Formats: sequence, structure tokens, C-alpha cells
Amino acid sequence: MNNAIYYHLYDSIVNDYLARHCGVQATSSPVIGLVVTSFSDFYRPLGYPQVLELGLRVSKLGKRSVTYEIGVFEEGADAAAAVGGYTHVFVESGSRKTGDMGKEIREGLEKLVVVGSKL
Repeated sequence: MNNAIYYHLYDSIVNDYLARHCGVQATSSPVIGLVVTSFSDFYRPLGYPQVLELGLRVSKLGKRSVTYEIGVFEEGADAAAAVGGYTHVFVESGSRKTGDMGKEIREGLEKLVVVGSKL
């Protein structure tokens, strides 16, 4: 699986969570997250026809930003084949000026905060 696919998976799980649990809709929300940094560490290759499982957590939650970590596992595996993530800074969708993430987003993200463990 090409590294670009991993980043597509990371983006997909984060945006799905934001839409389902934080009220963020990329095309209509007054506040959106912009990626300011990203990373990915690869431990084992994955590819078709393997079935994948992803785990999402928040490793750092600030006033205007959040850092996500995503583990990519082969179905049933105990150890991640890849760990990646990125930091979103929340901005007003029209002006792109840094803004407060808002109560609904914060409350949704707080449910994913895990400190002091490693995927």
C-alpha cells in the first residue's frame, strides 16, 4: 500500500469522526480544521487483500488545535503496522483566521483524549 493511501485513511477516519461526533461539515461549518503538521511511521507493509482496522485517539487537545494519532492494524493484529496522524488548527471557514474550536467540537474530541500510552 502506497504511503499516500495511509494519509487518505488518516484523513478519512478523522473527518468521519468530526462529522459524526463534533458537528463539523467541511462544506458548511463556520469553523474547520486545517492540517499544519503530519507524520507517519511504518512498521510492516500492508496491502490487498488484507482487511484493515483503524484506531483513532487525540494525543493533545489545545484551545485552537488538536493532534490526532491513528493506528493502522491488520484485522485482528495486536500491534500497529503503521502509526500516523496530524495536527489541526481550527479557523473560521470564510476568513481562515484562527478561531475557537467551539463547545461541540471540544466535547467530541475530549472523548478521544488518551495521554501517556502508545499505539
